[in-house]
Amino acid sequence: MTDAVSATLPSPSGDSSRQPILEARNLVKTFGKVVGLDGVSLALYPGEVLAIIGDNGAGKSTLIKCLTGAEVPDQGELLLEGRPVSFKRPQDARQAGIETVYQNLAVSPALDVAANLFLGREERRKGILGSVFRVVDTKGMRQKARAELAELGISTLQDVTVPVENLSGGQRQAVAVARAAAFGSKVVVLDEPTAALGVRESKQVLELVKNLRTRGIPVILISHNMPHVFEVADRIHIQRLGKCATTITPQSHTMTEAVAIMTGAQTA
Repeated sequence: MTDAVSATLPSPSGDSSRQPILEARNLVKTFGKVVGLDGVSLALYPGEVLAIIGDNGAGKSTLIKCLTGAEVPDQGELLLEGRPVSFKRPQDARQAGIETVYQNLAVSPALDVAANLFLGREERRKGILGSVFRVVDTKGMRQKARAELAELGISTLQDVTVPVENLSGGQRQAVAVARAAAFGSKVVVLDEPTAALGVRESKQVLELVKNLRTRGIPVILISHNMPHVFEVADRIHIQRLGKCATTITPQSHTMTEAVAIMTGAQTA
């Protein structure tokens, strides 16, 4: 299936008229003579989990960087809620409502859970204490952090005053996902969220992904773990050699077929 065809696949609900939240059209990105992306298109619809899979060098990371402002595509266009956008840096994407949780998490171990949720977005006390003396509203942020964690169904982080360095890998991932969910009003991007986690912690993260979808927040999931992808994804975008090989669903293809397409052993 070509990029042009995959980009016009109907939305998961079957309503082809539904507008994508985030759409990429014919993205091209080169690094000297190396082609990172070769005319890749992608569409993310409201309330869905779109997985992106591909072998090493397939262009997954480059695609995500172009979607989130870490790289600027040489050609093609991005649309957010149907409007053209141009992200020159990750902060531009964050301000537009696209939050990314990278594999290295980017949490601050010395800070507590609440402080990490509001990292870079600290709220100040009301009145002169906040406006003049710039006093941080620690109590208010902790209350909001508890509410956010409860809404996401995260029961393993009941104490938001605990430093992140004392948490397990799965709990740290939960903090990073919760931060993205709290501020990613339009799209949450998860880059290999279960790569360094055990079975139990991976299950907790997958439940978080499902909870985000239940809340109506669309998720882009990058993962090498096929069972995890097939458990939570509504659609699966397969990258190969800088192009989109095809877009499938867990109902239309098996894991074996997805891997075969990803490696080139089978055509779409």
